[in-house]
This record gives sequence, structure tokens and C-alpha cells, in this order.
Amino acid sequence: MTSRRILRLSGSDTRTFLQGMISNDIDKINAGLVYAALLTPQGKYIADFFVSADGADVLLDTDSAQTDALIARLNMYKLRADVQIDEADLHVHRGLADVPVDGFLDPRHDALGWRAYRATPATDDVDWTAIEVAHVIPTSGIELTSDTFILEVGFERLNGVDFRKGCYVGQEVTARMKHKTELRKGLAQVQVTGAAETGTPIEVDGKPAGTLLSRSGDLALAYLRYDRARGPMQAGNAQVVWHDK
Repeated sequence: MTSRRILRLSGSDTRTFLQGMISNDIDKINAGLVYAALLTPQGKYIADFFVSADGADVLLDTDSAQTDALIARLNMYKLRADVQIDEADLHVHRGLADVPVDGFLDPRHDALGWRAYRATPATDDVDWTAIEVAHVIPTSGIELTSDTFILEVGFERLNGVDFRKGCYVGQEVTARMKHKTELRKGLAQVQVTGAAETGTPIEVDGKPAGTLLSRSGDLALAYLRYDRARGPMQAGNAQVVWHDK
């Protein structure tokens, strides 16, 4: 499982502050776990995370590799708001069996089970990559990068964006992509035959068609140009096929 860090946000302005920052509706944490992203003003990805209520505080479950940048960006925006950001001494636990009393259903997809936040470290033998590839779930640092527009990687399908909540950083670009633009690029599941590493360019007749990303067996995720991703494609010495659904 990807290394995670848990942030604790406290203070009287915490929820109001987050509502103006993140892609989802902060009030949904009253009912369970919320998946969301922080974007640039140009609508590009900075970080994704899970948000939950812990009494009056709010917990952010983040990828360790992006946590410091996330803290810096939140501190830059909070100005004089009554919001404190601290590291919580908690660990992420995940599972696929019945949801424990302290657990939350993963809002992205039923196949992803539950998450809980506990004081003790977790052990985990689930092949989460296989599940993510099977259900086209993007991963921070692989499918989700600083060049990512969240609608191109399925954030609407993953319950990670709310189009009725009002303004937040990057909202204008995201809403325009939703209502005025037909997506020409995006994340898709492909079949791969042969050896190819994550990050290998995908080509059709020598023309760029995308990039191979997370892989599990003969299935992988790829960021594709839909207009070129027809028929057999090449990723290095591997053949790639997209079965457009």
C-alpha cells in the first residue's frame, strides 16, 4: 500500500476554508468519507486525499510524497483564517471484508473496501494495484501528476468532484471541461502483451497515442489520445489494445 500521512485540521474556520479549496463538498463528511482534490487556479492537479470528520476536527488522508507540498499550499491560502494544520499520529488501515465500527467505505468504488484511521501501524497483503487497474482507479504520482485534469482521469465517476457546491480553486476550468468540452484524452484500461515499463510512450504508426501507466498482469492503465487509440498500438516492444467501452 502506498505510504500515507494523516493531517489534522482544526480551528473554527476549517470547514469554510476547505469548502473554498477542494473539489468536493466538505459537508459530505457528515455522512462518511469524502474523496477530493486540490487544484491549481488553472484546474490542474496538486494533490488528492480523503477527508473525514474527527469530532470538530477534519482529517486529510494523503499520499506521503505530496503531503509537504499540500501543507505548503494550504498554508499559503489560509492567510488569517482560524485553521491549524498538524500531523496526526494515525495510520491508514484498509480491508475488503465487513466494514469495522471505526471504518469508512471508500467512496471511489465498492471494490476498494474500507479505510480506517488508527494509532497502530497496519499490515496489508491485498494487491491494491490489481484492483485499481481492474476498475480504472488512478494513483497519486503515476496516473495523477501535475499535468492532470481531474475529469480526464475519472474524478466524476470516482465521486471526487461536486458540480453544485460553488466556487473552489480550479472550479472554473473543471466546470468548463464538464459542460463545454468533449474530452479527447483520458485514462483507460488497456490490454498489454509483452514487457513494457510504467511511463513507456504508446504509439500508433510512429505517432504518439498516450503513455502506459500502472500494470497488473496483462491489464494496465494508460493515458490515451482517444482519436489515435484505435487498433493495435505499441509501447516499446509490447502491443497495447484499448477495448473502447
